[in-house]
Amino acid sequence: MGFEDYRTKDSVVIVYTGEGKGKTTASLGLMVRALGNRGQVAFIQFIKYWGVSEHVFIRDIKSLFKDQLYFYKGGKGFYQAGELSEQHISDKKHLEAAHDTYEEALKCVGGGDYDLVICDEINNAVHDGLLTITQLKKLIAARAPNTSLCLTGRDFPESLLKDVDIATDMKKLKHHFDNKFLANKGIDY
Repeated sequence: MGFEDYRTKDSVVIVYTGEGKGKTTASLGLMVRALGNRGQVAFIQFIKYWGVSEHVFIRDIKSLFKDQLYFYKGGKGFYQAGELSEQHISDKKHLEAAHDTYEEALKCVGGGDYDLVICDEINNAVHDGLLTITQLKKLIAARAPNTSLCLTGRDFPESLLKDVDIATDMKKLKHHFDNKFLANKGIDY
């Protein structure tokens, strides 16, 4: 069987999930590829609201890519993070932020204006109960025919694997956090 027997798809649904590091990093690599191919990209972030390195990077390249890149930061931080949270955000505020961010993602994925829509940490929002599996399924189904969708975060629902084209489970083999070391700026965030 040669490559002449293979076909292409107009778009795909990609999932980066698991306990290991690299889910957001992999989605940023997709963003770079799409932008390098002159594609329209929407990067929708569901959890991280604090100043992480990808926010600085996206802000800095936005002037270069102008309307080719859309960034929406909708999260309010890790849900029920306790002492890891810098400030207490009510459950209601987390829920509102997740729903507002979901609506933004739904507009981006269904409008046909983007070649790639990345929903960073959306799987966490579903796992934490801020969004439902039904909403995630609706988002996947709502995408325009030429819009690829990338979903990142831990705990992607196994019941939705049949609805995606590519799924990667980032498996942790070792992480220094387990030895009481905090995340390193520029490496972990």
